[in-house]
Amino acid sequence: QVQLVESGGGLVQPGGSLRLSCVASGSIFSINTMGWHRQTPGNQRELVASATSGGQTNYAESVKGRFTISRDNAKNTVYLQMNSLKPEDTAVYYCNFRPLLAAQNYWGQGTTVTVSS
Repeated sequence: QVQLVESGGGLVQPGGSLRLSCVASGSIFSINTMGWHRQTPGNQRELVASATSGGQTNYAESVKGRFTISRDNAKNTVYLQMNSLKPEDTAVYYCNFRPLLAAQNYWGQGTTVTVSS
């Protein structure tokens, strides 16, 4: 019912910046939380940042001060601006969409971020 398409991943050197985008389409619920999780092989998927449609944001401690999540509700898009990237930020980043008034939880296919010199 909801499709999420991520973009913006790539290779960047330590200290560099990258901006991820996630566009949601389909049966979009107006009240929702959108966010970014990341995962490396063999590890648990972890929350990076999230933002509610009401403007509340949440960040993992490891990215506070470096990453900024933002939304453009008119475009059904969520962004993740990543600055001062570190090698440990290397992961596959997944967009997540969670409607408040529905039991569904949607995931994108992921976009790979590699931070390496």
